[in-house]
Amino acid sequence: MIQPRNLRRFFYKTLKQPGYAASVFSKRLKAYFSYLFMSGRAPDPEAITLFLTHRCNLRCKMCGQWGESGVTKKMDAGKVSEELPFEVLTVLIDNVSRTRPGITLFGGEPLLYPRCTDLISYIKSRRMHCLMITNGSLLEGHAEGLVGAGCDEINLSLDGPRQLHDEIRGLPGLYDRIVKGVKAINSVKKIRGLDKPLVNLQCTITKYNYERLEELTDVAREIEADSLTFHNLIFLDSSLIEAQKEIDEMLGISSKDWEGFIFEPGIDALTLHKKREKILSARHDFDVDFYPNLSLEGLKEYYGSSAYLPSEYRPKCLSPWITAYVFPDGEIRPCLNFTYSYGNIKEVQFRKAWNGKAALRYRSFIKDKGLFPVCVRCTELYRY
Repeated sequence: MIQPRNLRRFFYKTLKQPGYAASVFSKRLKAYFSYLFMSGRAPDPEAITLFLTHRCNLRCKMCGQWGESGVTKKMDAGKVSEELPFEVLTVLIDNVSRTRPGITLFGGEPLLYPRCTDLISYIKSRRMHCLMITNGSLLEGHAEGLVGAGCDEINLSLDGPRQLHDEIRGLPGLYDRIVKGVKAINSVKKIRGLDKPLVNLQCTITKYNYERLEELTDVAREIEADSLTFHNLIFLDSSLIEAQKEIDEMLGISSKDWEGFIFEPGIDALTLHKKREKILSARHDFDVDFYPNLSLEGLKEYYGSSAYLPSEYRPKCLSPWITAYVFPDGEIRPCLNFTYSYGNIKEVQFRKAWNGKAALRYRSFIKDKGLFPVCVRCTELYRY
């Protein structure tokens, strides 16, 4: 279902994309019923994330993949460069198109995938919603292609005004490239009389920017963004990784990718709360949101307790009933940071794997556990 604290977010999506919102609500209702009564079986997924590439042209400080403690930096070069052929991805799209899940394109940086805009065109030809998550560095050169392909939404990472964003992201001049890219997309939209793709700014709250968050509202206004979401930081301490090892052994998996999130947040909850209240009390021409939506006490727990468990959201994971992730090697996974696999799309059709033996085992296991130790700040835990 829709988390009560997320109703404002859902209401915004309903206004901007009513057909898509209605589809999401219907599929989520079925997923929740299946979670309660179907012994690990799930209805057709609401969304599928295609992890197009591990490659990225940035080295953002807080990134769990390529950041200061990121795990992708430790991969061998062959693994980093591995990507699924376009033809394999189109077979997957054909296989799931009858039930029209939303497709999210992710990475690394998805625009580094050689046929990214062709893939968007193919997804849209099958009448599915398509969202891309990007660092924005390559938008200007792809503006015509993204609008022409029919991309529905672009979730664009932005951490602050010019100097701060470039410092956090590790690339001088990046902010200006992003602004030019967004303005190019908006220009193409206006010329063609289109309102898609929506441009949604996504700011990860970190120790580097949490005292300057209000400056991003000026940026959003300047580039005519459709929305601005501030995401609370995902981080762990090593004790949670240790606690996870028993689960890993029982499932025969590795959760080593979570190691990229082991660091101290360096965020004062009270200061953050004051910034939040100031931003939300002001009037804006675009939607502004904080996610997960936590009270002051919730923020103090989130950032201050190593033994944190969410008290303002349900402490259980429904994500495996709703979404799946397809990785560059073809593996179909229930989570971005676990190696557990339902199967490989080079060997089995997605729809068969979705309710196959491995998927049923995983869903039954996590329903029994509620959530795993490392999952306490996972984005998906607060979404559903």
